Amino acid sequence: MNKPLVSIIMGSANDWDVMQQSAQALKDFGVEYDARVISAHRAPDLLFSYIKEMSDSGVQCFIAGAGAAAHLAGVIASKTTLPVLGVPIPSKYLKGMDSLLSIVQMPKGIPVATFAIGEAGAANAGLFAVSMLALNDVVLADKLKAYRQKQADQIASTTLPTL
Repeated sequence: MNKPLVSIIMGSANDWDVMQQSAQALKDFGVEYDARVISAHRAPDLLFSYIKEMSDSGVQCFIAGAGAAAHLAGVIASKTTLPVLGVPIPSKYLKGMDSLLSIVQMPKGIPVATFAIGEAGAANAGLFAVSMLALNDVVLADKLKAYRQKQADQIASTTLPTL
């Protein structure tokens, strides 16, 4: 395995059901990633050392998935200047709206790119990471263009039955 270019962090192992969509998007494009469960609340020292380790090893961005209090993305962003992509995880009582607001309402000066709640947001965070990496990787840029063209072709070839 090559060095990971993207780090996927989630606050709970239960979040993998959603965050595996980020991993799948990266895998589909051949982008190496590292995925970990590290709670910002229950293991802050572990999180801080992991962020430093990944930053020093050449990771280009972090994808953070968290539910409920959802501070993970903001805590990561406070400890690195690398891009942080936040994915709100659906929560039991508020269906992810609490997670969304916790991630999107970052204070001025500590940005976190925030995506949709759930699987679509996780997949798009992975694709966004691919887009960022493709800025400096012609092969990856070509794969991304082909992916987008395939989507367009699928829509163009869709027909509906007449009534």
